[in-house]
Amino acid sequence: MKVIHGPNSIRQDSMRRSDVGMVVLSPSFEPLAANHEAVRILAYPTEPKSIRRVDTFLADKLRISLIARNGHRPAVVSEFRSGKRRYTCSAYRLEGNLNSQAANMILLLQRPAQRYIDLSSFWAEYPLTPRERESVEFLVQGLTTKEIANRMKVSPSTVSAFLRLVMVKIGTSSRSGIVGKVVKPHSTSEI
Repeated sequence: MKVIHGPNSIRQDSMRRSDVGMVVLSPSFEPLAANHEAVRILAYPTEPKSIRRVDTFLADKLRISLIARNGHRPAVVSEFRSGKRRYTCSAYRLEGNLNSQAANMILLLQRPAQRYIDLSSFWAEYPLTPRERESVEFLVQGLTTKEIANRMKVSPSTVSAFLRLVMVKIGTSSRSGIVGKVVKPHSTSEI
């Protein structure tokens, strides 16, 4: 089985790492290939580089977490958890050999789409710098400090500093307090 490292290993300067995990399955639901992100998602909290036999690990993990048995026919689950995070699992049939009834399948593992939050009223209420705004946008998407740092191309301590400044400016003392102020329904004045 191959672990595909994706575009990051080809041209690191022009492409960013994919946030989508991909696994290619045989018609009998055995893993044939996977990208690094799929291994990272399924291995959490274990570091993928510490797994000795990725093929055996993935086969076991897929059988336990992603393949449901409906009587005698296996099926792919549509949602699963990795740590505290929810992921969707979408399965697509690959039509490589059109003469065969059996076809390989690709699984896409990704975080569910976030609902759109209009931040314009929050920006109007609180004067934040562009980098503070960027860190709040990523925070509202549910990213960790380390993930925000990777996206902003700064250190995690710099992200923490941005978020501390935001907390002072909006009058809260926690990251969840920031999110609460962003997503709270703005009260309308009574007539």
